[in-house]
Amino acid sequence: MKGTDYDNEKLNYQDDFSKMFVKLIDTMVDYEHFSRETLVDALCRLARSFRLTKVVTEFYKSMMDEKDGEGETLCDFDEGPADIVVLQKELTSRTGAIVRSTAYAAKGTEPLSREEEQQLDICIRAMMSYIGRNRLQTAVENLAFHDSDGYPNFAYFFRHLGKMSKAGGFSGFTAIMYNLKDFSVINRNIGFEDGDAVMKTHYESLRDMIGERGAVCRVGGDNFAAIFPNELLDRIIAFLEGTPVVYDQETKGSVSVSACAGIFVIPEEFVYERPGNIVEMILPTCQAAKVSDETDFVYASMKNLADKENAARVRRDFEEALKNSEFQAYYQPKVNVGTGKIAGAEALCRWIRDGKMISPMEFIPILERSTDIFRLDFYMLDLVCKNIRKWMDEGKRVVRVSINFSRKHLTDPKLLDHIVEIINRYDVPYEYIEIELTETTTEGDYHKLKKLVEGLKEIGIHTSIDDFGVGYSSINLIRELPWNVMKIDRSLLPVSSTDEKDPSTVLYKHITAMAYDMGLECLTEGVETAEQVQILRDNSCEYAQGYYYDRPLPLDEFEKRLEAGEYPVN
Repeated sequence: MKGTDYDNEKLNYQDDFSKMFVKLIDTMVDYEHFSRETLVDALCRLARSFRLTKVVTEFYKSMMDEKDGEGETLCDFDEGPADIVVLQKELTSRTGAIVRSTAYAAKGTEPLSREEEQQLDICIRAMMSYIGRNRLQTAVENLAFHDSDGYPNFAYFFRHLGKMSKAGGFSGFTAIMYNLKDFSVINRNIGFEDGDAVMKTHYESLRDMIGERGAVCRVGGDNFAAIFPNELLDRIIAFLEGTPVVYDQETKGSVSVSACAGIFVIPEEFVYERPGNIVEMILPTCQAAKVSDETDFVYASMKNLADKENAARVRRDFEEALKNSEFQAYYQPKVNVGTGKIAGAEALCRWIRDGKMISPMEFIPILERSTDIFRLDFYMLDLVCKNIRKWMDEGKRVVRVSINFSRKHLTDPKLLDHIVEIINRYDVPYEYIEIELTETTTEGDYHKLKKLVEGLKEIGIHTSIDDFGVGYSSINLIRELPWNVMKIDRSLLPVSSTDEKDPSTVLYKHITAMAYDMGLECLTEGVETAEQVQILRDNSCEYAQGYYYDRPLPLDEFEKRLEAGEYPVN
């Protein structure tokens, strides 16, 4: 062969190898349009160019796996006898994973030139690096997005929601969180091993039902979450209502598995900001379904979301509102129905923000979910004591003022000390303070309440049982606790006195008689008409509170009422 011909052939070979190698690398790094078939084709073309007959790659996650033979063997090129080992390379990653590749040729095959050996070495290393990274990425993915039992976990579910958000949103989809009912009983009856098999089969059945159009994950234990197109909802509910699951293929032994679930049919106006937006809709509804005696399926609504956003806003603004004195005491007079004189008042919390009043029902229940209610109640007591001190210093008439305290305060063993410390700070006589406490139904709280009422009574601070008749333990509470005042809830006040045999009239008559006989001050809330005032008089209820006399008044208006001293008596 002439030198020029040899040189040209060498250049052609080099050119072909470069193109094939570039094709291999391009295929490896094209994550968006990756094709395994294209990758295998590029590897096979390169293997043939080196006159190989077989290429085998082994992957082990660790040296222990290699020793135990627990690895993965890949062989996408096998086109002849593997008589001779042409090249073998081994790579150990920083994590201890091992990748080993072996290239074979048939006996009698022309040996590789030195240049070909170098090129094959480059190809083998590139392939090993790709396989090692790919397998480690898969292992990391399994660890990050699956639990120890192999179920997709919450992180997997969150990632899927993120992909859905980018791909077009959630309109037309339903999200659920469900709990397998009485699964501990199933485990006890058939054993944990078969119980695990039942759970796995149940999960796989739902996963296959949803397919690629959604996702299912295990939240933990026997709790799962899923998202799927709306048209599957009826079918999935029927599945969750109860389905037999075979746990023993030989005996065909099976158990019926049912679930309770929180369901959120995602509306078009739903705004997705983070995965928690959806979880916040299905988690509380699932919990509600678990404790419900009426249904196994509770639906979430956008109102639930609005309530949560409002709660977050209240908690966020509360600290600033305290600092800025946005909470004010409004005073509703307590009136002697016989004389019309103002005998006292109830201090009611009002939140004035940006010139607008926020309804107590919009923030009190939210604050009661945490210890924030403690701070608000003590703030109100401090404010009332400050106002009473002001009246005393100005020589104005002073009446006893009641302040509501949440029953959550009963968890504080030093509650009495904290109340006394605030009152003493303003040197207010105890006779001007009344602590209103609502009924309680738990035995533990009952004993704490009894201790508190007795402690307040001993030092001369009045106590009243608020909303009497709403709870279930009222009789025991007034019999065994030394209250000063019984506040009868408005729901027990008759609308009129025309029918003396009406159950509400009879009940009210006996409650007021009981209070009178026990020596308790008796006050009825929610008095709105002259006829109701007369009902109080007729039944020896001495005091009234309600719109018939006055709404809750801001401080300056209440001071004017207090200065006048009384209301007309009809």
